[in-house]
Amino acid sequence: MQHIAMSPFRRKTAGFTLLELLIALLIVGLLVGVVAQNLFGNVSKAERTAAKQQIDALTKALDSYRLDMGSFPTTEQGLAPLNKAPAGSTRWKGPYLKKEVPPDPWGNPYQYKTPGQNSQPYEIRSLGRDGRAGGKDEDEDITN
Repeated sequence: MQHIAMSPFRRKTAGFTLLELLIALLIVGLLVGVVAQNLFGNVSKAERTAAKQQIDALTKALDSYRLDMGSFPTTEQGLAPLNKAPAGSTRWKGPYLKKEVPPDPWGNPYQYKTPGQNSQPYEIRSLGRDGRAGGKDEDEDITN
């Protein structure tokens, strides 16, 4: 019986070792982690930007409402008078928004209060990602 020896070239191209596969998987895992972190960081930033833009649009609608009605809606009325005339009003020239008042990017309703803090006539607030007052970073409240 003859023993046929494999050439050194053939032995090296026969396949990958377990160690080589583990190193390749580790590198791929690290790359996925870096990409995912950057992607999700941008999503959070986009949600905060969207909330700021929606609050800005609500602010402009409230200013238009005040010009027509002579005052801002009460806290009890909330933001509803921007789309539907309050009972008994004759000066309302709305709707002041094209659509219903949207929820914030996290699905929570915007909080409206008049008068607002720091001698502001009103305050519009999104409670952020966590839906609770206060918070830091992505959970921080957003106001006008």
